[in-house]
Amino acid sequence: MTAPAPSISRRSTPPALAPERPVEWPKRTVRTLANGLQVVLAESRAFPKISAQLYFRSGNAVVAHRAPGLAEMTATVVRTGTTSRPSRQIEEDLRRMGAGLGTSSGADSSAISASGLAEFSAEILALIADLARNASFPEDEFERERRQRFEELKIERTTPGFLANERMRRVLFGPHPYAIIAPTEEQVASYRREQLEEFYHQRYVPSDALLIVVGDFSTGPMLEQVEKVFGDWKAPKPAPSESPAPPRQSGRRVHLVHMPGTVQTQVLVGNLAITRRDPDWYRAVLANSIYGGAFHSRLVINIREQKGYTYSPRSGISALRQHGFFTVHAAVRNEVAAATLTEMFYEMDRMRSLPVTPEELDSARSYLTGVFSLGVATQDGLLGQLSTVYLDQLPEDYLESYREKIRALTAEDVVAAARRHFDSANAQIVLVGDRAQIAEQAALFGPVTEYNAQGNVAA
Repeated sequence: MTAPAPSISRRSTPPALAPERPVEWPKRTVRTLANGLQVVLAESRAFPKISAQLYFRSGNAVVAHRAPGLAEMTATVVRTGTTSRPSRQIEEDLRRMGAGLGTSSGADSSAISASGLAEFSAEILALIADLARNASFPEDEFERERRQRFEELKIERTTPGFLANERMRRVLFGPHPYAIIAPTEEQVASYRREQLEEFYHQRYVPSDALLIVVGDFSTGPMLEQVEKVFGDWKAPKPAPSESPAPPRQSGRRVHLVHMPGTVQTQVLVGNLAITRRDPDWYRAVLANSIYGGAFHSRLVINIREQKGYTYSPRSGISALRQHGFFTVHAAVRNEVAAATLTEMFYEMDRMRSLPVTPEELDSARSYLTGVFSLGVATQDGLLGQLSTVYLDQLPEDYLESYREKIRALTAEDVVAAARRHFDSANAQIVLVGDRAQIAEQAALFGPVTEYNAQGNVAA
């Protein structure tokens, strides 16, 4: 006789969450060298490695109107050689040290980063310093990177997400350098190696730089290494640059980027917002999480779970140094573009009008504090969070107090933040898709201006 199958107990409700674990903050030391270089050291002994990143407080924004993307290309070519180390030697040094190297540039900063075994910490710092002080900009490497960027732009101009972001930034920021996120193909073709060198010598300077080192070291000896490698580096601080204010939007407008033959529409809604230095930042982050910033948010439940319009709608607040902006995006079937916008604005206005439920509030607070804890659990994650603090000039206890401040927020805080930062009445709308399929839908939401994939107003 066959024995009966064992019964399986099924919970009607999921088990309660365990208490949140405290974050063990590493010892942190902040110093400024005589040459102006700000140094942040954080001991993290879990693994025998270090991660170091040298930031310069200049990026694409400072050259956007005369040479868009120049800072990004400069950063790319910096790593290809110095006056004493050709590219092949750099790669051999990295392999010997078990290290990785990266360079990057965004709107507000450029960076040289390296990570590897802690026993090679002095050599890793020396490599970063060599690239920061003695980059040689080999002509063949410059030409190769320029050709590659040229080809990347051709691909980007066929990508709805890129075109939507490009148009939204131009609409929101107008004459401000943040409006420009990429050069044209003609601008890339006009780049000269000398322009990269000029940006490098003017902007890669210690008096406008930040060095963060996280890893397995003792602070005293590491400070000595930093002083030895960087202490005699001298260069004048760049002159401050001033930027015009972004335009003030009045009323909704639709900006349609025509891509013939597409079966989907890229939907992007946005308005100007705040930076992390604004006292309202925590409230805005929590409101965004409930609205559309997490996978369990209202927007996802509405247009993904209930309506089936798209797989992953999402909203976010992007904080740049001078300004921030709030956006909502989704890629949907052409026939539901208007319906998607309707639901986006419905959920936005509901956030502005009615308190969130206690369950939503608790869930969002737990989500944000949990994601934050995961984000500082690794060397690279901690380094990234520290860079936010010191590049954005946030309070010294920003990281340590973040979870406490999020947990203290109330439903009233969420409504207040939504009313201030979700500007549904003056939101700008970008649609990227086939004009024949979506033009009538677009006109339901405001005056329509049409553009082509090169960013020009259609005739």
